[in-house]
Amino acid sequence: MPIPGQKAPDFTLFNSERKEVSLSGFQGKNVVVLFFPMAFTSVCTAELCEMRDNIATYSNLDAEILAISVDSPFTLAKFKEDQKFPFNLLSDFNKEVSKAYNTYYETFVMNLKGVSKRSAFVVDKDGVIQYAEVLESAGDVPDFLAVRQTLSSLN
Repeated sequence: MPIPGQKAPDFTLFNSERKEVSLSGFQGKNVVVLFFPMAFTSVCTAELCEMRDNIATYSNLDAEILAISVDSPFTLAKFKEDQKFPFNLLSDFNKEVSKAYNTYYETFVMNLKGVSKRSAFVVDKDGVIQYAEVLESAGDVPDFLAVRQTLSSLN
């Protein structure tokens, strides 16, 4: 797993609007990179709604949010529309980014293969990881207080 102090693995993925988004495109901004198992599931919805409802806080901390799952861009577009998420949802359909961040279930519930683990990374303006949390249980949510405290310390 990438750990604090390491350069964050760069990636380019399609968002729910079918546009390519790269982590390196946010150089000069802090980025919260969230991986979540699946769109439309209860804990994922609650997790991303927490980010949506606190978007002003993250904006004030000069942070962009990138939320990544292995869902298709089309599924993510519907999820984003339903929940009115004001940030990018990115499709790691080929599972390469989840593997690069070592936040990956070989086998998930219902024997689904290759699903992202729920996790949170804070990447600073220079592309260095400042916070990393990968959860083994999909029922848990990241420590958003720790994420916000990390962002505060960077500003």
